[in-house]
Amino acid sequence: MDFKDFNFNPDLLEGLLAMGFRNATPIQQEAIPLILNKKDLIACAQTGTGKTGAYLLPIMNMISQTEERHNNTLILAPTRELAQQIDLQVEALSYFTNISSLTVYGGGDGIAYEQQKRSMREGVDIIIATPGRLISHLSSGLLKLDQLQHLVLDEADRMLDMGFYDDIMRIVSFLPQKRQTVLFSATMPPKIRTLAGRLLQHPEEISIAISKPAAGINQQAYLVHDAQKVKLLTELMKNVDFPSILIFASTKEKVKNLGKVFRGLGFKAEAFHSDLGQKEREAILSEFKNKRVPVLIGTDVLSRGIDVEGISLVINFDVPHDPEDYIHRIGRTARAATTGTAITLVNDKDKRKFASIEKLIDRKIDRMPLPEHLGEAPADTPTSPSTEKKYDKKKPQRKFWKKKPKAAGAPGPGKE
Repeated sequence: MDFKDFNFNPDLLEGLLAMGFRNATPIQQEAIPLILNKKDLIACAQTGTGKTGAYLLPIMNMISQTEERHNNTLILAPTRELAQQIDLQVEALSYFTNISSLTVYGGGDGIAYEQQKRSMREGVDIIIATPGRLISHLSSGLLKLDQLQHLVLDEADRMLDMGFYDDIMRIVSFLPQKRQTVLFSATMPPKIRTLAGRLLQHPEEISIAISKPAAGINQQAYLVHDAQKVKLLTELMKNVDFPSILIFASTKEKVKNLGKVFRGLGFKAEAFHSDLGQKEREAILSEFKNKRVPVLIGTDVLSRGIDVEGISLVINFDVPHDPEDYIHRIGRTARAATTGTAITLVNDKDKRKFASIEKLIDRKIDRMPLPEHLGEAPADTPTSPSTEKKYDKKKPQRKFWKKKPKAAGAPGPGKE
């Protein structure tokens, strides 16, 4: 479906076309007409499907047709990184319009705080915020949202996982009851249904490819002992030509250690974690987006808060505890109809968790042979009924890397 078919404001459409967008994604095709008709909406869509545009475009179109401007729309996001990325999309889409936006989150300096206060006093069309800092502004009386028209909860499941339920309900107490509410979530557990029941009025529902990785992701797994993990990754990363590699680990401390390990091995790698200051985190993300840092290491919070094009390889150093997090991790690659590779390292104790992932996505992920010189791999024994199908060791498995020619003395990819 062509974006022209939605009859958007010409200035908004011009911004879309200038960015190279012509056709709507499935979630956009279904969500945009409902939001334009001012329906409350629950939308479940996997990451990378264009869900941000699915709610931004119709809301921005309605704002552009409004003569009396005020604090019109509030978008709640679980992390400052996601809030910043949403704001960047607003800025790009509104290039030819006069729509204004403001991000509100903690961790900034005094100058940023004063800029937020000034924008709130003057009024702004779209406010993108994390719950904590927003509550402080609402409680102080500085920010008034009594004329709000639209409330959007993005990554609602992640906000609940991070313990924001009470904060969300407190924020809603400052909002008018008559408003349009849109809830986007990558998963739809019972707690999301409960939240939706309290916030939405007779909502429409959309579900697009729930809990399924994008078709363009080449999913692979290596059965390894913990002592083999770094050695295996070092070998793989030295023999592939991937400009952007995202590595997920289970804890902040492990993220820090892996950053030190890979830098010690000569890779340009950065560890992304909550102990860094806001400016440090922004600088690291900027370097990664601009391909000046090819390897970024983080925890699951990063899987919901990073939107970078061209990530060709995602590595799960640890199997995620929640099968849904696997979807979000590997969803960082193969975005916008591209292709990518996702590799998961599975040790003995993580086999059951990995079986739960395979059950969720309804497929057995290809096991790749461990290079012989790294030693013997753990046995691939079934751990649940979902993995009882025997693995055919005689069937050839496609390796994702090819050795590339290299000039004499030249460093390998991803190395200084």
